[in-house]
Amino acid sequence: MRSALARIGAAVAMATVLTSCSGGDGGNGTNEPSGLPAAEVCGGGFAKDAAATAALKAVMGSERFDEGSAKPRKAVDELRESSREDWLPAYQPEPVRYCWFWPAEGGGEEDLMIELNAVRKAPGLHPDHAKVVTSYASGLQAFSSSGLGFLYFSCGLKAPAHDIVVELKVRGPAGVPQTDLEQRTRLITLGNTMARKVSRELGCQGDRLATGVPVAIPNPSSTP
Repeated sequence: MRSALARIGAAVAMATVLTSCSGGDGGNGTNEPSGLPAAEVCGGGFAKDAAATAALKAVMGSERFDEGSAKPRKAVDELRESSREDWLPAYQPEPVRYCWFWPAEGGGEEDLMIELNAVRKAPGLHPDHAKVVTSYASGLQAFSSSGLGFLYFSCGLKAPAHDIVVELKVRGPAGVPQTDLEQRTRLITLGNTMARKVSRELGCQGDRLATGVPVAIPNPSSTP
């Protein structure tokens, strides 16, 4: 009996040691927290932009993130391919997810996603939509609600490619009040930073994208 109790005591002691060694390590066996830092998510697009990093932390309420099906390279390649094709009247490329991530401790409930697409032109702003968004001075057109932002910029390219208009959509966490004007600015700041990165990778000329935090402007009075 005494020998059995000794074995049980040793097993408990070993379990305690193992638990203490693995505690606080994010489940990866080290003392490093789980998830990616803000500078590494979304293809590293926020790494050198202090305004975007601050906006990301405010939007997501976290400094470390998990990513799902991120395809930055594929999204840019699709844009490049679209610039080399002759567009028929009915041709419309499909949007491609650029990145998708959420707080490492949040389990994906509060996520952020960015998509890219090549379009024919900036769409303007319908009067009904103008009631729930803020417009910003960047690219051809930029506007955002508290949950969804759009940014359009012109991408001038050298032959044999032709010029395209790039649409970037940034969808933030759900449930933010529509009256949260600061959230709108944060989302468009994130989208603008990523648009600048995409523009550089494509070699766009004349994108007219803002630097830092885009400035809010009056909404257009009508659709162009």
